[in-house]
Amino acid sequence: MSPNSSPQFKNSESITLKPAPRLPLLITAFGIALLPLPIYPWPSIVIISFGLFLLLQAFTLRLEFTSQDLVVSQLDKEIRRFPFKSWLAWRIFLPGLPGILYFREEASPHLLPILFDPEMLKEQLRLRVGQLEVPQEKIKPLS
Repeated sequence: MSPNSSPQFKNSESITLKPAPRLPLLITAFGIALLPLPIYPWPSIVIISFGLFLLLQAFTLRLEFTSQDLVVSQLDKEIRRFPFKSWLAWRIFLPGLPGILYFREEASPHLLPILFDPEMLKEQLRLRVGQLEVPQEKIKPLS
C-alpha cells in the first residue's frame, strides 16, 4: 500500500463528484450587477461570459477520485490524470465561498475552480491525500 492511499476505501472504489454551479452563478450575477453602473458594458460582458463558460464547464467536467489518481474528464472523455503519488501538497482557498483548489505535484502547481460539491471534494481529498493538506498558518505571503 502506498503512503498516499487510505485503508478506509477499497482499491476498486471510485467516486465521481456532483456538479455545484455556485461559483459560475456567483460570477454571472456579479457581472449582471455591474451592468447598470456608468462604465462601459465591456467589463460586465466579459465577466458574464466567463461565468457562463464556467457554468458550462460545471456540467460537462467531472472529477473522479480513484484509489490512485484524480481523474478529470469532459463528456466522458478523460482529459487529465493526476496520480496521488506525485502530489506534494494541497489546499482549498476561500472554503466558505465557492473556492479554489490548489494542489502541487512534483512537476507543477495547479489551481482549479471548485465547480463541484465542495464538501465531497474536501472529504475525498482528506481520505486519499489528507496528510498532504497545508494548514492556513503554514502558508507564507508572497513578499
